Amino acid sequence: MERTLSRDLKGLIGKKVLIRGWLHKKRLMGGLTFINVRDRSGLTQILIEDKDETEKLRGMQIGTVVEITGAVVEEPRAPGGAEIHEPELSVLVPVVDEPPVEIDKPISHKPEHLETLFENRVVNIRNLQEQKIFKIRASLTRYIRDFLYQNEFVEIDTPKLLSGATEGGAEVFKLDYFGQEATLAQSPQFYKQIMVGAFERVYEIGHSYRAEPSATTRHLTELTMLDIEMGFVSRHDEVLDMVADMTKYALQKVYEEHADDLRSLNAPELKLLEGKPVPRFTIAEIHDMYSKATKNDTTQEKDLIPDEERWIAEHARKQLGSDLVYAVRFPIAAGKFYHKMDPEDGTVLWGDLLFRGLEIATVPLRENNYEKMIEQMKAAGLDVDHIGFKYYLQAFKYGLPMHGGCGFGIDRLVQKTIGLANVKEATLFPRDINRLAP
Repeated sequence: MERTLSRDLKGLIGKKVLIRGWLHKKRLMGGLTFINVRDRSGLTQILIEDKDETEKLRGMQIGTVVEITGAVVEEPRAPGGAEIHEPELSVLVPVVDEPPVEIDKPISHKPEHLETLFENRVVNIRNLQEQKIFKIRASLTRYIRDFLYQNEFVEIDTPKLLSGATEGGAEVFKLDYFGQEATLAQSPQFYKQIMVGAFERVYEIGHSYRAEPSATTRHLTELTMLDIEMGFVSRHDEVLDMVADMTKYALQKVYEEHADDLRSLNAPELKLLEGKPVPRFTIAEIHDMYSKATKNDTTQEKDLIPDEERWIAEHARKQLGSDLVYAVRFPIAAGKFYHKMDPEDGTVLWGDLLFRGLEIATVPLRENNYEKMIEQMKAAGLDVDHIGFKYYLQAFKYGLPMHGGCGFGIDRLVQKTIGLANVKEATLFPRDINRLAP
């Protein structure tokens, strides 16, 4: 007999089926034994009246792997509207140790319980409510890939072991690579720009590593990033629109396909502007608006402070009906050597995409002129002869069109989509300054 999944039981009323899964819950009601068995599609309820069959579960704990054959009976109160009667049970993998958490009950996400959550992740991820977070995450990345495929982006994979910290700075993980110093990649920045010279439009979804000594609700040391680069753009707006349209597409799809899951997780209502671009404010405008509204003067800041991000996002949601908002036109002092500058107004052609109060993407236009790139690198104090720049600069020397892209935080997107308080809650096995396991 072939295995039947729990989601298919309702269509098999009156038939005998075989199911396999994990013992998820066991309870006694009026002298009857009910168990729930979990498989990848959900739960199956089984009524056990035969004492010999009940005895097979004596001493068995949640997580025991079982095989059950029995008749499918309609039962509106059971998960999926059907249950199994007259079961014959086989214990395939016994579990006799009591699990450290009760997976059939809600898993606490209160700040004081997060360490317990992460320490017991191996078990608590078997909780059906907890699984919804990561099914939503998987769908978001799938919808992003779908959108990029439809727009002719080629997916690439780039190295995470690099030859030294070419850009300098302390926020890199260093390691010995057969006698040479190497670092873990902070981003695929150089490689994706190089690949514009081959494919025009490329993207990568992969891990990046930041040695940031930050114990906050928004930082990880190992994070999942979406990186995009697109060539032959004529203006910055093309890049801003592409990233915004991709984000809206993924959010709209996940709110359609996972509506019930999002409701059960108490996710916020989605607010997007249909047929209109994502609202945009310059950094200077936001500083001015925020300073007037809060009496906290930020006009001398070169970037937004976290409270400004929350404030302008709340303004966009309440006043404009948009969960997404762009902060654009950063001062030149905030720019990187690979950014395209606009000397006329002293700004960088760079935008940050904010979602529900948190920056989820940086979206700049790149400098593509070889001589200008050399000039900006030297001005930044970089060694243009460093081996780490050799192949990067080759791409410019042998012809790159004007291009732009983004670094987009998948973990943060998931966090804010669901309405989680900490980015680590959106990560299966988070890494931060205090955690290197499991």
